[in-house]
Amino acid sequence: MSSTEKPAAVSVPNVVLQSSFNMPVIGFGTGSEANDNDTIKAAAIEAIKLGYRHFDTASIYDSEQPLGEAFAEALQLGLINSRDELFITSKLWLSDNHPHLVLPALQNSLQNLGLEYLDLYLVHCPMSAKPEIRKFPYNEDELVPFDMKGVWTSMEKCHSLSLTKSIGVSNFSTKKLEHLLSFATIPPAVNQVELNTSWQQKNLREYCKTKNIVITAFSPLGAKGASWGSNDVMDSELLKQIAHAHGKTVAQVSLRWLYEQGVTFAVKSYNKERMKQNLDIFDFSLTNDDYQKINHIKQERKLKNGPAAFDLPDLFDGEN
Repeated sequence: MSSTEKPAAVSVPNVVLQSSFNMPVIGFGTGSEANDNDTIKAAAIEAIKLGYRHFDTASIYDSEQPLGEAFAEALQLGLINSRDELFITSKLWLSDNHPHLVLPALQNSLQNLGLEYLDLYLVHCPMSAKPEIRKFPYNEDELVPFDMKGVWTSMEKCHSLSLTKSIGVSNFSTKKLEHLLSFATIPPAVNQVELNTSWQQKNLREYCKTKNIVITAFSPLGAKGASWGSNDVMDSELLKQIAHAHGKTVAQVSLRWLYEQGVTFAVKSYNKERMKQNLDIFDFSLTNDDYQKINHIKQERKLKNGPAAFDLPDLFDGEN
């Protein structure tokens, strides 16, 4: 390779959703970043150069517009040949989590992104807030009953209008998935949940596998600095030992573990070197001994004592 040539972008494997569409197993997360639009746009363009093709956003993240600008620039620069090379996920926020607001909310996200369709649209949480209040976190008196059947019927309409290729959910327990599946005409293709070595969600993973629902992990490396998070994953001495044995980083071991569980994930970093490292997980495998050690990591859900919107006892139905 000459000094002027750029290294080839990493090719990320896909999973096939039950909607028949391919989704890259690694997504580039853009949630809860205290960054300006220019920073998000630059990071997304760099991500495309490195090989990321799956981008995860949501209306509440305020990252849709800069992502859309990045996609348009990537096309202009020839980094991608068409929009179809990208897989774009966005989410329906709590204030829009009402049957009559689903379609307008999706149309607004498409406008922000400058796209004609999404690849995946998720119900962000099985909760609803008053339509006039768009914020995070919510006070308990700002939450209202969630019409799951009505909302999902509207999600199915968005699919029938070809505004999204696939539909799914986020933060759904097995109990809520079971209720959804009892009336859904189109089953959810994906359930995006908190999942990492410190919160392994074995029961939920097994249930989703039987229903052919792909799990996407958010906070796959923990959530350092988040009001509800911790640094348990990255500070784990056990994971550091495993990483040293493989000549990898703790992040790479953690992401490899998810990949070997059949879990997809959205990983969030705007640091170029870490963005590269997070893609470099396909040249090694964990051993049985590694698995034994990881199975003994203390388990604790991080999204339980945080903002009021995620602090209600029935949100996760007591599941672990």
